[in-house]
Amino acid sequence: MKTTVPQALIQNFLNHTPTWYKLTILGFLILNPILLMSIGSFYTGWVLILEFIFTLALALKSYPLQPGGLLALEAVLLGMTTPATVYHEALNNFQVILLLIFMVAGIYFMKDLLLFLFTKILLGVRSKVLLGLLFSIMGAFLSAFLDALTVTAVIIAVALGFYNIYHRVASGKSSQTSHDSTSDHEIDSLHRENLDNFRGFLRNLLMHGAVGTALGGVCTLVGEPQNLLIADKAGWEFLEFFLRMAPVTLPVLATGLFTCIMVEKLRWFDYGFQLPDPVRLILVEFETEQQKRRDSADTAKLIIQAIAGIWLIFALAFHLAEVGIIGLTVIVFITAFNGIIDEHQLGEAFKEALPFTALLVVFFAIVAVIQDQNLFSGIIGYGLSLEGSHQIGMFYLANGILSAISDNVFVATVYVQEVLRAYQAGTITRDQFDLLAVAINTGTNIPSVATPNGQAAFLFLLTSSLAPVIRLSYGKMVWMALPYTLTMASVGLFAVYFLLDPATAYLYDTGLLQHHSPSSSGNPTEPAVH
Repeated sequence: MKTTVPQALIQNFLNHTPTWYKLTILGFLILNPILLMSIGSFYTGWVLILEFIFTLALALKSYPLQPGGLLALEAVLLGMTTPATVYHEALNNFQVILLLIFMVAGIYFMKDLLLFLFTKILLGVRSKVLLGLLFSIMGAFLSAFLDALTVTAVIIAVALGFYNIYHRVASGKSSQTSHDSTSDHEIDSLHRENLDNFRGFLRNLLMHGAVGTALGGVCTLVGEPQNLLIADKAGWEFLEFFLRMAPVTLPVLATGLFTCIMVEKLRWFDYGFQLPDPVRLILVEFETEQQKRRDSADTAKLIIQAIAGIWLIFALAFHLAEVGIIGLTVIVFITAFNGIIDEHQLGEAFKEALPFTALLVVFFAIVAVIQDQNLFSGIIGYGLSLEGSHQIGMFYLANGILSAISDNVFVATVYVQEVLRAYQAGTITRDQFDLLAVAINTGTNIPSVATPNGQAAFLFLLTSSLAPVIRLSYGKMVWMALPYTLTMASVGLFAVYFLLDPATAYLYDTGLLQHHSPSSSGNPTEPAVH
C-alpha cells in the first residue's frame, strides 16, 4: 500500500528510532509550553534539563543533536533564553569549538602513524598483561596530546582489520572472495573456540585502550573538550593545567594502570583472554606481507606524520598559539607534504568532529536557559556553603554522578559557568575557584568511565561496527568498566579530599604555580605578580 504524506512525515521523524522514543520526544515538546504557562519558567527549566539528560542517556537510540536540538530550539522560542545569549555562550567558548574542528581533523591525518604503532605493539608483545598495560599507556599518552575519539578510532580500526583477516580465514575464504564478517555460519568447528577467544582478547584490549584515553584525557588542556573550556574560564595554559590537575590525576593514573594489571592477572570482569597461537600466526603472516608492500612513499608519509606529532606536543607544551590554531598547522603541514590536495580528501577529516561541535552549541543553548532562569543557584549555593575539603569533594561527586548518566562536557559546562558566576559575585575567592575547577574537571572525567554515556570515546566504541562482532554490548561495557570505576573514582575522591589542597599550596610555595589576580571583569586570566 502506498504511503501517504502524513505517514511519511511520521516515519521520517527521527527515522528508525523506536515509536515509544518518538512519542516521548513529541510529548516533551507538547508538555513544555503547558508547563511554562502553568508552573512558570523556573520549574519548566528543570523539566527541560531532565528531558535533555534523557536524550543524552539514550544516545544509542538517536544521536542527541536532533532530539536535544529540538528541545533547545523550543526553549528559545518559548522565551526561556534568547538567541543573543546562546550566541554569547558559543562565542565565550570559541576556543573549544576551534579545538573540535581543527584538532580532531588534524589528528585524522596522523592515523597511518597511529595504526603503525598499535599494530607493532599488538603483534610484537606476547605477554597479555604487558600488552593490556601498553594499550592503556598508549591510549593515555596519545589522548593527553591528541583527541580521545581519534585514538579510539585508530584502536578500533586495528582491531577490526585483524578480526576481519582471521574471520575470513576461519570461514575458508580467500582474500579475493567477498565475505561477511558479521556472520559465523561458515566458520569451521575447529576455529570456533579460537574465534571466541580472539573476540574476548580484542574486547579486553579495546576496553584497556578506551580507559587509557580517559586516564590521559583528564591530565592536559587538550585531552577532553571540557578541559579547554574549564582552562579558558580559569585562564590556565598548558603547563599550569597539568600541574593543577596532577595531585588528583597522577594517583588516578597509577591506580588505573594497576587495575589493568590486576584484572588481567586475576581474569576478573571478563578479562584475561589470550591471543590463540593459530590466530597470531595468521596475523603475523598478513602483517609481514603488508610490510613487504610498504614502499618509500609510505615511509616518507610516516616520517612527516611523526614530525607533525613532535611539533604538536612542543607547540602545546609552550602554548605557541591557541589549541585550534595549532591543530590547523598540523593539517596544513601533513596535507602539504603528504600530497593531500583535493578538497574531498580534506572534507573526510572534518566528518568526525562536526556532529559533536554542533551538539556542543546545543549544550550552550541549554546552559543559556540555566543561566537566564538561575536554575542551579540553589545547588551551587549549597555546595559553596560547605567548607574546605567537603566543598570540593561534593563538587567532584556531583559532577561524577551526573557525568556517568549524561555527558561530561555538558555537566562541566554547567558547573564551571555557575562557579565562575559565584566568583564574579564575590561569593568565593580566586583560590577556591581554582580548586573547584579542578574538582569539576576530574569529576567529569574520572567517574564517567562507569557507563558509555559519560565518555564520548566509550560511546564511539559501543556504536562502532566492531562492537557487535566482538560481542561488546552496553551491559558488557559497564561490567568491564566496573573495576576501573570503583578504583579510579575512589582514589580520585580521596585525592580531592586529602591531597588537592595541600599539594596545591606546596606548588604555590615552590613557585611552580602562582596565585591569579582578579581582572576588572571578575574573570582572571593573569597570575598575580609577587
